[in-house]
Amino acid sequence: MITLVWSAMTIGAVYALVATGYNVVFTASGVFNFAHAQLMMLGVYIAYAGLVVLKWPILVVFLFAGVVVFVVAAFEERVAIRPVRVAEAQLVTTVGIATLINGGVQRIWGPNPLSVPFFGSNNIVTVFGGRVLPDELWIVATALVLVGILMVLSRRTMIGLAMLAIAEDREAALLRGVNVRRLALGAFAFSGLLAGLLGPIIGPQTFAAAGLASAIALYGFVALAIGGFGSLPGGLIGGFVVGFAEEFTVRYMNSNYPDIIVFGILLLVLLLKPNGLFGKSRERAV
Repeated sequence: MITLVWSAMTIGAVYALVATGYNVVFTASGVFNFAHAQLMMLGVYIAYAGLVVLKWPILVVFLFAGVVVFVVAAFEERVAIRPVRVAEAQLVTTVGIATLINGGVQRIWGPNPLSVPFFGSNNIVTVFGGRVLPDELWIVATALVLVGILMVLSRRTMIGLAMLAIAEDREAALLRGVNVRRLALGAFAFSGLLAGLLGPIIGPQTFAAAGLASAIALYGFVALAIGGFGSLPGGLIGGFVVGFAEEFTVRYMNSNYPDIIVFGILLLVLLLKPNGLFGKSRERAV
């Protein structure tokens, strides 16, 4: 049972990391970046190229993956977001970037899944009575630590407070002198940096596969919707909820039922709390 719990926490942490990337961009710019899962997939492929093909040291791989995806995400904001004024059109342009990244990785690395080696030990360890791989512990710990750090930064730094101000009232933030465009670019680039750095961490579990982005994007969105848009702890808890629902459904029911159970939970949460578990409703005086 505990081993199954660790497995659920691992896959849930991956979804939580996707939701965190969504949240970073959404909070700062109000844009839902459909291409974020593709950015994470790109980070995994770069990790494979650095570790397996080029045989670089792990620190160089982390640095290279982070920089490359950072540049790609910044390019996305300048090309697909900034010139487009309508929010609905921005959703379409992010889907276009996602399609380009999907095509690019298949063109370069092919359609077959590629194994990404873990940079640490592969010996199974026992934690709280459950058997778990070190790379699974890394994924869970990374999700917890990353969300904790981002929560502190969002409350204790000027940039974090400015992002929260934009999320609360974009027009008021502009009037107070907040450079909304620069923060939006920074949020996209920062989410890309995170996506690249996560590549060597999640790669050993997810593999470098052409269908990786589509596999984690949908459940990452569900995790975000369950937790609440704009809520970092909500995205984390939503990811774990989805992970547990998926793994326990596969184990105790049938491998064909996870989608039904996960989306059933989503509908139940939205019926009871339309803004998600930790989302905040907004009221405006007219």
